[in-house]
Amino acid sequence: MAKTSKAANKKIEKVMHEYKEGDLKTSAGKKVTDRKQAIAIALSEAREDGLKVPPPPKKSKTK
Repeated sequence: MAKTSKAANKKIEKVMHEYKEGDLKTSAGKKVTDRKQAIAIALSEAREDGLKVPPPPKKSKTK
């Protein structure tokens, strides 16, 4: 499994705390209620900041 940096872990921890408190919002301004969506937002924000995070999964082409 790919590793994340300590700075990325801090960022992910911060975003997940917002989710648990009920303060995390989507880009459309709606409250995040799905844990998987909260994780996706956390990883996305960490990537935007240039932190070491595993790349998003590749989408496989189906025939």
